[in-house]
Amino acid sequence: MSGNETGRLPHEKGFHISWDQIHRDARALAWRLDGQGPDDGGWRAVVAITRGGMAPAMIVSRELDIRTVDTISVKSYHHQAQGVAEVLKAPNAELMGDGTGILIVDDLVDSGKTLDLVRQMYPKAHFATVYAKPKGRPMVDTFITEVSQDTWIFFPWDMALQYVEPYRGTD
Repeated sequence: MSGNETGRLPHEKGFHISWDQIHRDARALAWRLDGQGPDDGGWRAVVAITRGGMAPAMIVSRELDIRTVDTISVKSYHHQAQGVAEVLKAPNAELMGDGTGILIVDDLVDSGKTLDLVRQMYPKAHFATVYAKPKGRPMVDTFITEVSQDTWIFFPWDMALQYVEPYRGTD
C-alpha cells in the first residue's frame, strides 16, 4: 500500500492550480458571463466570497469593466454536525437589494453550503464559480470546470514553491 487505505498516492486526487491557470479560467468565466446580466446584459457589481473568490472576482471585474466590487465573508464551522455557516461581513445593503444585477463570485463550490446561505440572502443574484464539484453544482448559475467530489484542489495562494523529490527517488 502507499500509506493510505485506498492504495492511492496522495497527489493522485489533487488538482494543482497555478496562477496562470486560475487567471485563464477566471478570464474564461468572465467571457461566459459577458452580456448575461439583467441590466442590458451588464452587471451592477461583483461580490467576492472571501477569501477564495477574491482573485477570480478581481479578474472578472477587470475583464467586464465592473468598477463596483464588494465582499461577503462566510465562515463554515465543520466541527459541528450540521456544518453551520455564518456571515462574518456582509456587502453594502443598499448595493445588494435582493441581488438583482449582482454577480457573486467564488473560486470553488464544494458542498454548496456557503452558496446556499448567500443565495438565501440574495435570491436574485447570479452565482459564478471557477470550479464546481457535483454536490454544490446546483447552487451555481455559471462555472468553468467541474471536478469530482473527492478531488482536493490546491490553489496557488495556498502553495509555496519548493523542491520535490523525483517519484522514483534519487540515486
